[in-house]
Amino acid sequence: MTQQPFELPHFYMPYPARLNPHLDEARTHCAAWAREMGMLEGSGIWERADLDAHDYGLLCAYTHPDCDGPALSLITDWYVWVFFFDDHFLETFKRGQDRAGGKAYLDRLPLFMPLDLATPVPEPHNPVEAGLADLWARTVPSMTEDWRRRFALATEHLLNESLWELSNINEGRIANPVEYIEMRRKVGGAPWSAGLVEYATAEVPAVVAGSRPLRVLMETFSDAVHLRNDLFSYQREVEDEGELSNGVLVLETFFGCTTQEAADTVNDVLTSRLHQFEHTALTEVPALAVEHGLAPDQLAAVAAYTKGLQDWQSGGHEWHLRSSRYMNRNARSDSPWQRPTGPGASAADVGALLAAAGAERLRAHTHVPYRKVGPSLLPDFPMPYPLALSPHLDRTRGTLLDWCRRTGILAEGVWDEDKLAAYDLALCSAGLDPDATPEALDLSAQWLAFGTYGDDYYPLVHGHRRDLAAARLTTARLSACMPVDGETAIAPRDAMERALSDLWARTTARMTADERRALKQAVDSMTESWVWELANQVQNRIPDPVDYLEMRRATFGSDLTLSLCRTGYGPAIPPEVYRSGPVRSLENAAIDYACLLNDVFSYQKEIEYEGEMHNAILVVQHFFGIDYPAALAVVHDLLTQRMRQFEHVLAHELPLVQDDFRLSRESRAAVDGYVRDLQNWMAGILNWHRTVDRYKDEWLSRRAHAFLPDHPPAPAVSPRHPLSPAPPDRSPAPAGPAGPPAFRLPVHPPAPALPVG
Repeated sequence: MTQQPFELPHFYMPYPARLNPHLDEARTHCAAWAREMGMLEGSGIWERADLDAHDYGLLCAYTHPDCDGPALSLITDWYVWVFFFDDHFLETFKRGQDRAGGKAYLDRLPLFMPLDLATPVPEPHNPVEAGLADLWARTVPSMTEDWRRRFALATEHLLNESLWELSNINEGRIANPVEYIEMRRKVGGAPWSAGLVEYATAEVPAVVAGSRPLRVLMETFSDAVHLRNDLFSYQREVEDEGELSNGVLVLETFFGCTTQEAADTVNDVLTSRLHQFEHTALTEVPALAVEHGLAPDQLAAVAAYTKGLQDWQSGGHEWHLRSSRYMNRNARSDSPWQRPTGPGASAADVGALLAAAGAERLRAHTHVPYRKVGPSLLPDFPMPYPLALSPHLDRTRGTLLDWCRRTGILAEGVWDEDKLAAYDLALCSAGLDPDATPEALDLSAQWLAFGTYGDDYYPLVHGHRRDLAAARLTTARLSACMPVDGETAIAPRDAMERALSDLWARTTARMTADERRALKQAVDSMTESWVWELANQVQNRIPDPVDYLEMRRATFGSDLTLSLCRTGYGPAIPPEVYRSGPVRSLENAAIDYACLLNDVFSYQKEIEYEGEMHNAILVVQHFFGIDYPAALAVVHDLLTQRMRQFEHVLAHELPLVQDDFRLSRESRAAVDGYVRDLQNWMAGILNWHRTVDRYKDEWLSRRAHAFLPDHPPAPAVSPRHPLSPAPPDRSPAPAGPAGPPAFRLPVHPPAPALPVG
């Protein structure tokens, strides 16, 4: 192979790689199985020499070191199958651009994964179908129905994303960083691999399988696996094959930096994701176990699964170091637990490796709050969609004031009428839903007020006292205000509970139980994310960048918005359309645009007046060690890219979804209406931020209730990214009036796009 395009970085890998003693058994078994399924001679895809060269037995022996021989052989068969599927789909459909044939092929595969094994499956037509039928029948008897459902869904995601790859294979488009992380999880297969880790170790209890801590363990595992592969495979994929889906290339393009600088940054993100994995495992998972009262055997299962994910990381890394498939010259792991070998081993400084890992972790906890940053810098924001305002705006301003008085929102010391006027939430709703009836617009503004008030209430009431237990109790009581199947709601005892009880009764009066359940889950997601923010405040911990962006959607109330908006279209838009990759991509692009825009406008309010640390600009500053203007440029570039992605999906991918699902004229009109709602949402949010007083320096200086201690300068941060940053602003924060810390002014959830009356 030619000269490497960059030097591989020092990899953070604290877990020692181990090799399963049943390696030879797995190799022999998988070769015989592949031949039996028709994957080798005569398939037109692989010969026996291809399978031997790939050596999936070695990969699985490294990534599952503790399972017995039969389990290792079965897992190896799964990996043989998934890699054969990838090559078979490439040769059969991608090369010839046969999208119709590819879709028909993919539509049959879920039929071979019935939740009930008594359900008959079709006769296999090719080695992929034969292999899946055999593997499913051998695997699922030892797993619960909950695992079967989760693993089948992960497998479908892995397969179906191949169709979108086929659609976009000739576009020559390089993804933006957020889009890439999301896409890579689906096509990269690591969530699917996590399901096999459960098979090899222990099944995760169903009661916690969908929780944030377990989801973060799986997502950080996925991101680390994929980013590591991107570093090792850059030369083969980008230089030799012309592949565009590689994290190094994505950052190289986004930042306009050198390949080496992009590779180093990818490794920084990889390290951060591993740190997030460990942080979650050591802080959030134990709290989750206590909260749900897990039994000892359930705790042991979660621990075994977590260790299995760690083993996969170290084993996968070792496989990359040894495989001729990748560039791996001079690759080293910063592991203090393994004695270095090879040239230069005597010079290895284990203490320095430990210190470097500790320094990376410490960076996230060194934020000095209430530093003066001056008025927020506001660049030009891309907005291709026109603003429209409801003619009922003035009316809704009056009804919102009356409603806030009735519920007690203006009587608890958190808000007063001056603040409500400065926030002008009716203006936000008038832009988000310009065609709403007067009653629908009132309801929209009141949902906004509830979400905004709650986002203020949590840090003021619970954050000041560092009382996470009380915050969790508040969250549980709010959830109990939303009955789904006729259960009795609790009697409200404060303004938030009165407001939510009123909104819930009026909003769900004509909903089905499933719609109520989805809406309740969306509200719970928002309120639980506020507890996550408080936990970071208690630890003085700036979040990992990827975790921040994904949780930002929850703190912004995005699921609530989408749930209410979707309800307005009823059955006209089938559920499978909402679940499709392009529609989710469209929604997330719009959500991220609004979230990042809010962070740009609220930077001074949050950093200087509120001591806040949940702001994308601050997260970027700390991660890259750069100053405010440089971080602002990164965030602005990212929100610009998210808008471009919205337009790209709308123009190129959404039409394919409508064709694939053979939508009727009525359904296509409903999809068009849903898209207009998202466009109005973005245009209305931008107008609202530009108009209201709440982000303006003159209003903040008059109304900020902040205790601003005289902090020492922040510690120096060495730049480690090629943005040529100026030194960060380390001026001490000004002294302020004595009193409790400020409650954080809200990061608004967007108003729901309610059904047009």
